[in-house]
Amino acid sequence: MLDRFRRKDRGEIEPGRFLAVDVETTGLNPKRDQLVSIGWVPVTDRVIDLSGAGYFVLAGASVGDSALVHGVTDDDIANHGVAPEVVLEEFETALESRALLAHFAQMETGFISELHRRVRRKPWKFGEDQVTDTFELERRHMERMATYPRGEDLRLARVRGRYGLPNYKNHNALTDALACAEVYLAITA
Repeated sequence: MLDRFRRKDRGEIEPGRFLAVDVETTGLNPKRDQLVSIGWVPVTDRVIDLSGAGYFVLAGASVGDSALVHGVTDDDIANHGVAPEVVLEEFETALESRALLAHFAQMETGFISELHRRVRRKPWKFGEDQVTDTFELERRHMERMATYPRGEDLRLARVRGRYGLPNYKNHNALTDALACAEVYLAITA
């Protein structure tokens, strides 16, 4: 599915190596809204490696009403928030030689690019072949089966249900990253 290629400033991506990533935010617009938390879990040769999982709440965010969705509070940020520079460094290390794997990846790539812009003064440009989107994989699968999905049909929890995967509580970045990794393995089985 993923051929070997050069990723600008990141070295070579190795086939079968992904980093399932999820973000929780204060809204949908990376230019206007804030990244609150990020979680990831590596997938190597169809094996989810929980020992490489990462989860961070970002210092400096102000969550407001979005806490009702993702459960991260201003107190969580004050007590457990990590500097954006540290979060970005940890993320870059985890992503090394891996393709990004996400469900509805434009959220993750948009907010990670904006974090990179804030920290490094330039946005991170993800190449199309550097990202695998389980939302798109499932949409294409459903269309091949002559089932034309509506937006709700492609929500992560609904996709997981179709594949008989466990029901997880939504909107925790680490749990959703794991859920995405499992969906990827199910779709590509």
